[in-house]
Amino acid sequence: MSYLEGHRQRLRDRFNGSGLSAFEDHEVLELLLTYAVPRKDVKPIARALLDRFGSLANVLDTPAAELAKVDGIGDFAATLLNLMPALTRRYLRVRWGHKPQLGTREDLIRFAVDELSTANNEVFLLILLTHENHVLRALPLIEGSIDSAPVYPRLVVEAALRHRAAKVVFAHNHPGGRAEPSQNDIAVTNRLVGVFESIGIPVIDHLIVAGPQAFSMAGAGLLESAGTNAAG
Repeated sequence: MSYLEGHRQRLRDRFNGSGLSAFEDHEVLELLLTYAVPRKDVKPIARALLDRFGSLANVLDTPAAELAKVDGIGDFAATLLNLMPALTRRYLRVRWGHKPQLGTREDLIRFAVDELSTANNEVFLLILLTHENHVLRALPLIEGSIDSAPVYPRLVVEAALRHRAAKVVFAHNHPGGRAEPSQNDIAVTNRLVGVFESIGIPVIDHLIVAGPQAFSMAGAGLLESAGTNAAG
């Protein structure tokens, strides 16, 4: 076995033995690239990716066309790297199963974090629930820039009525920011609460997600009025 083959095998053995917990970011990229770049030392390529894009997350989020500008990255490697965030999002959603029941505030928070924590831009997510708190749909209705996602009440209300939701939960993310609402978040939320109350659909919560963290506006008492069947 050559040194190159041995190094690749050692990376795989380390992962199979203890996962990625002891890996440096460049080693994670090395391991991925061994499956797309044959017969070449991928360590310099991994380091070049990190030098150019700044972090592992940035590398995985960079469009394939930009990744391919790095020497040694071809179509297969660029596609594999882009696949990782998309696969993570799919895995997190599938893990919940069909129409999961979100019976507590903690369930709502975990669900919202799984839905939004890997999004690059700010997304407004509408979670539609049955009377028994089963998820009918989780709809990423509005995607904005990294700074803001404008919320249009008519669009949100129409989605809830179309899917016959008994209750709704709002969630949106602050990519690269903090899990706490802005004054605009609070104002927009309470306008929406009023609109939904007028059609008899309670708003259970509005969750602000930043990475693995989340803030519950209902839990903080920031909703001017909330449904009586809110998750506890």
